Amino acid sequence: MSTFVQLVLRSLETGSIYSLAALGIIIIYRTSNITHFAQGAMGMFNTFVVTFLFTTAGMPLWLAIIGGMVSALITGFTVDFVIIRHTKKVSPVAKQIITLGLIMIFVGVTPFLFGVDPLNLPQLIPTGSLPVAGASISFNGILNIGFGLSVMAVLFYVLQRTKWGLAIRTTASNEFTARLMGVPTKTVTMVAWAVAAVLGVLAGVMTAPFTSVTLNLMDGVQLNALIACVLGGFQTFYGPVLGAYIIGIAKNLLVYYVSSVWGEQLLYLGILIFIVFRPYGLIGKKIVKKV
Repeated sequence: MSTFVQLVLRSLETGSIYSLAALGIIIIYRTSNITHFAQGAMGMFNTFVVTFLFTTAGMPLWLAIIGGMVSALITGFTVDFVIIRHTKKVSPVAKQIITLGLIMIFVGVTPFLFGVDPLNLPQLIPTGSLPVAGASISFNGILNIGFGLSVMAVLFYVLQRTKWGLAIRTTASNEFTARLMGVPTKTVTMVAWAVAAVLGVLAGVMTAPFTSVTLNLMDGVQLNALIACVLGGFQTFYGPVLGAYIIGIAKNLLVYYVSSVWGEQLLYLGILIFIVFRPYGLIGKKIVKKV
C-alpha cells in the first residue's frame, strides 16, 4: 500500500508539470488556432535563462526563477509580435510548420548563448519530506503540486470570472466576432503567448532537478502535454489538465506494476484506442457549424 501511495504522490507531481505545459498549449490553440509544438522548446530556453542567472550571475534561486519568468514574458511577446500576428491569412497546416520552425530557432540559439555543456538546477526546497500513509513526499514535491494547482486555479478563475477571461473566451470562440464587439484580439493573443511561455518555464524549472538542463530537457514534457490535450479535448481549458494528471498517474502505475519496459508504450496504445472511439477526447465535443 505504501508503494502505491508513493507512486500516486510522485505521479501528482509529474501530472502538475504536464498540466502546466498542456495549459500553455491549449491557451495558444484557443486564442491563435495553432497547435503550439514549440511550447517545450521555449520552456527549455527560458529554463536555461533561470540556470544561467542562478549559476553564473549568482542570483538566489527564487530570484532567478522570477528572472526566467520575465524572460518568458518577453519571449512570448516577441514571438507573437514578430511572427504570429502576421499569420492570420496563413493556412492552419502552415501555422503548425511555423511552430516547428520555432523549435529549430530556440534549439539553435540556446547553445550559442549558454554553451553545450549540461547544467544543473537544484530544487527550491533541497531537503525534508513529509510521511504520508507509510510513504513520503519531499517538501519540494509538495511545493510543486501545490504551486501547480494554485497556478491553474488562478488561471481558471481569470478565464471564468473576469472581463479579461471573457475576452479570451470570446476570442477563442470567434476572433472575427470578438473584434466586432470591441475585444482587443491582438492584445489578447499576445498576452496568451506570454502566459504560455511563463507556464513553459515553470514546467521546466520543476522538471530540471530530476535531470540536467540540456536541449532535451522538455522533450518528454512536450510529448505528454500534447497527448494530454488530445486525451482531454482541445475544446476546453480544463480537459487537457485532467488528461495530464491521468497520464502522470497511469504512466507510473503501468511502469511499476505492469512492465518497466513497455508500461509507457501500453499507456499510449490505450490512449490511441480511446481516441479511436472518442476522437474529441474526454471533455471535448463535436462542433457543428451552421451555414
